[in-house]
Amino acid sequence: MARADFAFFHPLRVRWAEVDMQAIVFNGHYLTYFDVAFTEYWRATGLPGVMQQAEDGQEMFARKATIEYHAPARFDDMLDIGVRCAALGRSSMRYVLEIYRGEEFLIAGELVYVYADTALRKGVALPEAWRSRLAELERLAPVQQ
Repeated sequence: MARADFAFFHPLRVRWAEVDMQAIVFNGHYLTYFDVAFTEYWRATGLPGVMQQAEDGQEMFARKATIEYHAPARFDDMLDIGVRCAALGRSSMRYVLEIYRGEEFLIAGELVYVYADTALRKGVALPEAWRSRLAELERLAPVQQ
């Protein structure tokens, strides 16, 4: 995707504890960066947060996470993490994430969540209010799977 395709970015500064012996961000930390950015994206939607979802007995379960490394981030870099809802299924949501240092593209990733009944651990239909809000935030209706 192009940087301009993202309606939401979360800034993050690389901390010393996140770099490895090569002085670059250790690969596993990018999933944490994705999680932090997705949490802030979700907060920006105004939709029910994790505590409310748990209370309601229906939560988002992580189904898939991928990372593609294009260039490394280093200690003290200021990163912008773009999050975009790319597709909505009956019970699933696919998010595309990209990490930039300024205009330089570093990392690409994908997160897939399934909205599920917590007790049954089985997918349930995404609420229509969620679909509408996500489409509004993304400026266009996400492509259906």
